[in-house]
Amino acid sequence: MYGENRGETTLMQDIKRLVILGCGYVGQRVAQRWLEAGFQVTVTTTTPEKVPQLEPIASTVTVVRGDDPDRMQQLLADQDGVLVSIGAPNRQEYRGTYLATAQTLAQVLPHTAIQQVIYTGSFAVYGNHGGHWVTEETAIAPTTDNNQILADTEQCLLQMARPDRSVCILRLGGIYGPNRELLKIFRRVAGATLDGDGHQPSNWVHIDDIVGAIAFAQQHQLSGIYNLVQDTIISRRELLERVCQTYNLPPVQWNPVVPSNRPHNVKVSNQKIKTAGYRLIHPDFWLPIPSDA
Repeated sequence: MYGENRGETTLMQDIKRLVILGCGYVGQRVAQRWLEAGFQVTVTTTTPEKVPQLEPIASTVTVVRGDDPDRMQQLLADQDGVLVSIGAPNRQEYRGTYLATAQTLAQVLPHTAIQQVIYTGSFAVYGNHGGHWVTEETAIAPTTDNNQILADTEQCLLQMARPDRSVCILRLGGIYGPNRELLKIFRRVAGATLDGDGHQPSNWVHIDDIVGAIAFAQQHQLSGIYNLVQDTIISRRELLERVCQTYNLPPVQWNPVVPSNRPHNVKVSNQKIKTAGYRLIHPDFWLPIPSDA
């Protein structure tokens, strides 16, 4: 009898208990993967109406705000890891979404069992480096207030790292994939005239690789900052040409007399995460042909 109880206890200790803060396009897919892997997955939403939608992909669904320390501490108290995959509903709520959540975590994590924090950030924190390559060692230079908030969020999270707690920051490229295809993203600009010459690099990552890299980071307890973009980085002009040609759309025109106001201009290196052992699922652009084409 004693041996059976001890075995059950060991089994329970082996089950990873993971929380996903923010369960949108990325979080839902990660939740499903972790649940299928046998983990105990708790997902959160700030919208009670979304609870029934999330219940099939999680062990537990809870409604919590990132700026509620009491509820957050209760939620994380006995968990092993937390994925911060939040998104601001609009540009005016960046500080109250990203930074407020990080500050709440800084307040409550010392009172929890959390061993790893994974955060899905953005390469936009690099700012404008004239289209040159950047690595995780490159100094960041946010060019907008909201990108500065993203940079402050990273720093707040990184300060939570301890010998017994890793913090992994994934700086994502532009996100695309099923239901967020490049065709859907760029169809509206087909045939339009855009500002600038279109020579700024396009840094993208497929949702499959975001989910894969998060799972890899959790499995290998990665710590520190990792860029997450696909191998193929071409100019915005070349990308739009490829999309328009693939889907028989009218080509985009460019007006170099009016400078582009895009706040970031870099080529993002993904070498660090590949050196760590992650293999990209989609190293090149994924351009599926619609079934009704």
